[in-house]
Amino acid sequence: MTVHLEVAEGVGTIRLDRPPMNALDIATQDRLKELAEEAANRADVRAVVLYGGEKVFAAGADIKEMQAMDHAAMVVRSRALQDSFTAVARIPKPVVAAVTGYALGGGCELALCADYRIAADNAKLGQPEILLGLIPGAGGTQRLSRLIGPSRAKDLIFTGRMVKADEALTLGLVDRVVPAGEVYTQAHEWAAKLAQGPAIALRAAKESIDTGLETDIETGLAVERNWFAGLFATEDRERGMRSFVEEGPGKAKFV
Repeated sequence: MTVHLEVAEGVGTIRLDRPPMNALDIATQDRLKELAEEAANRADVRAVVLYGGEKVFAAGADIKEMQAMDHAAMVVRSRALQDSFTAVARIPKPVVAAVTGYALGGGCELALCADYRIAADNAKLGQPEILLGLIPGAGGTQRLSRLIGPSRAKDLIFTGRMVKADEALTLGLVDRVVPAGEVYTQAHEWAAKLAQGPAIALRAAKESIDTGLETDIETGLAVERNWFAGLFATEDRERGMRSFVEEGPGKAKFV
């Protein structure tokens, strides 16, 4: 298998494993979707890390495989390609990308599906599809522009240039830059901390933010309002408020 799901301490690590560059061929895309849906549904997975290994996150699509496809074939395949990435973006739990080495094309688009991105200080990210006479097709034109703004996204997509970790941090493309040897450890720590949090409230927060970004503010506020009221029916809300009143903030143990 080219993608694995490993679970420990409430954290599910979705690990790309297609050496040497983790090229995202059709089989890998389909397996990614399958494991994203599994992580979404498993009760023992409370948070997720996306990881490509110590050397590379993912260098993009399998160009040789794509070169053999004609228009009709890609009309059929493009929806499945997007669906595999959307399955990752729709995991209703905190998701962090641990980015090492190259995250280009589909690799960058996969990182964009995470809620938070921790990059190695030697990482390089970009959307080079224009250099092939293409545009990003796995969500890059949409998720990148929402994350860093349209003009910055257009610069990266129009030119196809790679950015190093420090520029990616300045652009807001990644959220933290750390030494290469610490990327996975810090990503797992981020996920493990949230895995101890109130699962339904975290799901509510993620859905409210993501829905709000995809629609008008009135709809977003309605989603937030409904989730906010609904959380008053949860045991975690009772525990959280009782702990705050009796012990002070930040000491609640959630179930």
